[in-house]
Amino acid sequence: MSLTLYFHPLSGFCQKVLVALYENETPFKPQLVNFGDATERADFLKLWPIGKFPLLRDDSNGRLIPETSLIIEYLALYYPGKVTLLPENPVAALEVRRLDRLFDLYVAIPMQKVILDRLRPDGSHDPVGVAEAKATLACAYDVLEAEIGERQWALGDAFTMADCSAAPALFYGERALSFRDSHPRLWAYFERLRTRPSFARVLAEAEPYFQFFPRNPGDAELSR
Repeated sequence: MSLTLYFHPLSGFCQKVLVALYENETPFKPQLVNFGDATERADFLKLWPIGKFPLLRDDSNGRLIPETSLIIEYLALYYPGKVTLLPENPVAALEVRRLDRLFDLYVAIPMQKVILDRLRPDGSHDPVGVAEAKATLACAYDVLEAEIGERQWALGDAFTMADCSAAPALFYGERALSFRDSHPRLWAYFERLRTRPSFARVLAEAEPYFQFFPRNPGDAELSR
């Protein structure tokens, strides 16, 4: 087994890569990284000084691959499976990358701003930044509601890297700014994602860590 994934089960970006791995049943060694442990953090920073996960290590060629989309493209190139997450046709592949970036940059990133603000101590919250992040989320939901429409998956009948990105982004996005009642087609798409076996497995593995997800008073528990 040449692949090792450094990750944390609660991280949406790590979940994105896990979905891709599970879709193709790609063998890998999961290496959970606890940044709260000084030794684990230091060991990880020796590998990747930027300090962001997931990080994929391939012992077959000594490579370290950071960043979710790059990891999934690397897997498609060197460890292809039955599910073609990135089409060979360059035009189709560009469309997958476009939606992949939309989910990462305009759903996942602003969602993090909203959620992580809950961890700030009293007196250091950023209400302006949170409002801006929610406005970005609302706009992204509108764009996705119109674009995905009645498609089975993000770009049609085939499950792609864009769907790997969408699943955790929307799962946590719902906790930052709900779209359940406001965007019915996007919600229906999310419901299909949530029951996709690869993502259902990811959520099951993350469930023991849901207790650590920052919530506002009165918020419902995070659940599958």
